Amino acid sequence: ATAGSYAALSSFNLMPSVLGANSQIRLAVAGIRSRGANHVSDFMKLEGVKVVALCDPDKQILEQGVGAFKKKYEVGDADIKGYADVREVLDRKDVDALVIAAPNHWHSLMTVWACQAGKHVYVEKPVSHSIWEGRKMVEAARKYNRIVQAGTQHRSCPAVQEAARDIQSGKYGKVQWVHCSVLHARATIGKVTEPQPVPASVDYNLWAGPAPMGPVMRKSFHYDWHWQWSWGDGEMANWGIHYLDDVRHLLGWTDVPTKVVAAGNRFAWDDNGETPNVHFALMDYDGLPLVVDIRNLVDPKRRGGNAGALYRGFNDGNHIQFEEGYIHLSRGGGGAYDKDGKRIYQYKGDGGAGHAQNFINALRSGRREDLAAEIEVGHLGTTICHQANVAWRAGKEASVDQVRESMRSHEDAVDTLYAILKQLDGNDVSLLKKPFVLGPALTYDRKTERFVGDSADAANTYLRCSHREPFVIRDAV
Repeated sequence: ATAGSYAALSSFNLMPSVLGANSQIRLAVAGIRSRGANHVSDFMKLEGVKVVALCDPDKQILEQGVGAFKKKYEVGDADIKGYADVREVLDRKDVDALVIAAPNHWHSLMTVWACQAGKHVYVEKPVSHSIWEGRKMVEAARKYNRIVQAGTQHRSCPAVQEAARDIQSGKYGKVQWVHCSVLHARATIGKVTEPQPVPASVDYNLWAGPAPMGPVMRKSFHYDWHWQWSWGDGEMANWGIHYLDDVRHLLGWTDVPTKVVAAGNRFAWDDNGETPNVHFALMDYDGLPLVVDIRNLVDPKRRGGNAGALYRGFNDGNHIQFEEGYIHLSRGGGGAYDKDGKRIYQYKGDGGAGHAQNFINALRSGRREDLAAEIEVGHLGTTICHQANVAWRAGKEASVDQVRESMRSHEDAVDTLYAILKQLDGNDVSLLKKPFVLGPALTYDRKTERFVGDSADAANTYLRCSHREPFVIRDAV
């Protein structure tokens, strides 16, 4: 089938396909360099599941992946096939579901195409490259009655599930505010002054897909696209998505914040990255403050300057504040603490190790309600990341006083600014040479999924990416 033709083909196949307890589920995995390779291994461990196709536009990675698969599982050409073009995978009638671990800019289109082709989908985080794309994914899943799981695996973690029940039952009292942090030290991606050659093994047209086939202005072709807006969404949607989705899970939010202001910049590094390496936001969900604190710079005083900063002794996770204490949860577990910081209860988890099995179980039942992270859940969690990114991208240079004024309604937000200033000073950052970029105070309409009011026009220009023919999601999926 050609691009855009799957919708016509699928109009005759709108009934849910229930893959019973005894039937073998056949998967294809798209994007196998890193995370996708992990998915191959994880799904192949599950009973009644078989990976039958691998897809990657990098010929070298694809050949290595197919070869390693044959060796590990002792199979031949008839059992595993490699493809550069995902459309050829979707043409296969014997593929039940597509597992997507391609770069961010491909997530939504692959999902829509797969739904149109009658396939179920497991799509990595962040599920979309824009808020508009995320909604189209939900629409496609509904229209073609497909099971679509978001790869926010914390939804399957027992620790998060237990803590969510406790918080929502009122066990610890009323939630006062939330601090969500990712304080992971990263390194500069380096700087080039001229376009770099695309690796000879890469089909750049298929790699770029809906995104621009622009010049490659980065030393490392793979992975470092995360920090350039045409393809990636920065740390906010790379690691931040896990914990921001946890906030929705823990507090039982049915939607997303309606107020957001964000500040930050790409400090200390003179490189080709475009996304901020210090990015913090103050959001409001029906009167509840949420502080989002993303920093990739080192703390010079920790581990010889090779580690990131800390918030209350932790380098990432969520702090849910109550009057008499707080809960801290990160990947794999956490605890409840009293006012003095003494742990009074431990939450034990596994980081969501059962997420792949949860997807398979839902395929067998044919019930999207059985999914831990159904695509609309994934879309709303990712929307919070996009809100923070849009709020920053719509901003302009500002003084520290202006940033402080924008955050003054919440004490923890101001304290976070002071912590950031201290860390910037430790990294010899001159705010006179490179000041903060501060976004406008934005209001978000949940029904239309657009910003409204002051500064809305500038912000709304970031709600939808322009797609390159023929790699296009149509308004009517």
